[in-house]
Amino acid sequence: MKAQKRTSRARGAGARGTRAAKRATAKGTKGAVPAEAREIDAIRKQIERVAAAKPPRWNANAEDVRRSVLKLVLTLVELIRQLLERQAIRRMEAGTLSEEETESVGLALMRLQETITDLAKQFDISPDELNLDLGPIGKLM
Repeated sequence: MKAQKRTSRARGAGARGTRAAKRATAKGTKGAVPAEAREIDAIRKQIERVAAAKPPRWNANAEDVRRSVLKLVLTLVELIRQLLERQAIRRMEAGTLSEEETESVGLALMRLQETITDLAKQFDISPDELNLDLGPIGKLM
């Protein structure tokens, strides 16, 4: 008896869904809203701008190369430091680190951050520059 009620309820829900789909089709919407002409034009212009943009040229100046390589290395080290910090916080909250281990990890991460900051200052790199632009995906950090 219970199975029979469930089946009839399921049929009723399916019928309602089918009626709604028929109404949408009758109205001509088919569940999707057509894009307006200005939206399409805006997308087209954006694609044209991206296609017309020239890729940045590599500067072979020795000092710029050193600075760029250091910036990349420091960015990657900072990313790893942030990941290690998050992992340490998770482990600390889970209770899998002793007090001594927590103190040791915290001190190591602080020293690593100081080293990154010192090297960045030495080469006149601001902390805001320690990030990678991944294009359409956005920034790394």
